[in-house]
Amino acid sequence: MTAQRSRHLGYGIWLIVASLVGWWAAFQLTVEKIFLLENPGGQTSCYVSVMLQCDKNLGSWQGEVFGFPNPLLGLTGWMAVLVMGVAVMAGVRFPRWFWGLFGLGVTAAMVFVIWLISQSIFDLRVLCPWCMVTWAVTIPTFLATTVHLFRNGTLTRSPGVRERAGRLMVWVPLATIVAYAIVIAIAQFAGLDLLGELVGLVF
Repeated sequence: MTAQRSRHLGYGIWLIVASLVGWWAAFQLTVEKIFLLENPGGQTSCYVSVMLQCDKNLGSWQGEVFGFPNPLLGLTGWMAVLVMGVAVMAGVRFPRWFWGLFGLGVTAAMVFVIWLISQSIFDLRVLCPWCMVTWAVTIPTFLATTVHLFRNGTLTRSPGVRERAGRLMVWVPLATIVAYAIVIAIAQFAGLDLLGELVGLVF
């Protein structure tokens, strides 16, 4: 197995892992949404505190921007990521336009997540556990996909740029941690003790 093939396998494995985690989070949010529809005024199983809950997000207009619950986007979108992950693992070669469309989809998901994060922190002022799981896998998926599109020639034809992009993939985990830290810092600045709530949720 060539070194390039090995690097691409790592990306494929991540897409599969991220898609399964993201899909499960979307599924749980869908179940909670159905529960709220059947039990108006009820309390979901992911309600931890006034600040850490899914209820307020699911019941808001931000929770159904396109006229239907946002988790339905996750149920379909993450399946596309899973298919791409399996295809990469199998060594399937896609044309540049196909990778470009996939990149646009991942970028759109990232933009949507950034907007949802801002709405959750500054408008709704609550932190949704399953939503945060979605954020947690979308961010590194976007970063890894961006690097991959440079190194596989989708975004550039320059051999030098592609080679340098290949070396950048190892920095995606660190960039992800920095992104998480920025979200936590923004939440703290907004008066939401995100770090404290996360620690309380785990322990």
